[in-house]
Amino acid sequence: MVFGLFCLQADIWAKEAAGVARPKTASVSESQATSLPEGPGLAAKYPGDQKIQQDPAVLFSEDFEAASLQEVVQRWTEAKNPRQEGLRLVEDRPPDSSGRQAIEMIAHPDRDTGAHLYKLLPRGVDQCFARFYVRFPKPAGYIHHFVHLGGYQPPTRWPQGGAGERPRGDERITVGIEPWGNGGRNPPPGCWNFYVYWHQMKRSADGRYWGNGLHPVQPAPVPEDKWQCVEVMLKLNQVGKPDGQLALWLDGKLVAHIRQGVRRSPWTGMGFRLLTEGGEPFEGFDFRTSDKLKVNFFWLLHYVTPEALRRNQVQDLSTPVRVRFDHIVVATEYIGPIQKR
Repeated sequence: MVFGLFCLQADIWAKEAAGVARPKTASVSESQATSLPEGPGLAAKYPGDQKIQQDPAVLFSEDFEAASLQEVVQRWTEAKNPRQEGLRLVEDRPPDSSGRQAIEMIAHPDRDTGAHLYKLLPRGVDQCFARFYVRFPKPAGYIHHFVHLGGYQPPTRWPQGGAGERPRGDERITVGIEPWGNGGRNPPPGCWNFYVYWHQMKRSADGRYWGNGLHPVQPAPVPEDKWQCVEVMLKLNQVGKPDGQLALWLDGKLVAHIRQGVRRSPWTGMGFRLLTEGGEPFEGFDFRTSDKLKVNFFWLLHYVTPEALRRNQVQDLSTPVRVRFDHIVVATEYIGPIQKR
């Protein structure tokens, strides 16, 4: 499978920012003021996440508590590298977890590109929340692509390609939440940003369509060797209206809510950055042209390539790049962090 190249030209962002008012220190601007929740959510009803899978809003959950890796893999629709040192269960857990295990994905850049677990959801929905806990053990490394949420029409039992191609509005919508190295300027693994493919995405300088990077107002560094709760929301538009939305929470705090009218830097083929003031109003997400296109997959992806490492000024390809995941919940409402038992 071929994946899109993410351009990491920080000087372009600097040029875009020229003449634009300096962002305030707030993580979400006044123009982004929203009724989206923060802090405790659905998970508050299930301390330690115990029995959260029984809630009618939950489409999928995974806590990696199993006797074997094979048992875990069977709960997913498709897996990559389950028998090639790419996946293993480890004794580790986030704070307030009721379990004892997590899954570790390992990429060996000199011989493979990592691993993934892909889940076709039991039904397609128009609005979806995905929460996961993630930890990058020391020494953290840079990645190429990371966790994705989205939809294919028709639904498929494996992740699709399409790198460098703009999808049709009735075919595909993919949203990645990814650490961005910025050419090695951001300490590994990087800062969180969205990486989005949809039918109105902007064309890159080379004439192709690589995913547009959409950045929060303030950089959101990914901590090294510390569990972090990450939650994303993808809300598809009503057909014919640019009212689609994206949102990002870190440890229960809303750090980005991208929707029509929020302030942004100028568009490029790389995407844009949210602003607290100045800039231009965002025209909104027209994610789809057919209501048959739904959010119907969750993709736990750890994809590392020599090209991505070299773009981030890493020349030694012999060091494995590792990441750990736990307490995944995909639901139709806001989930929030694990609550204490």
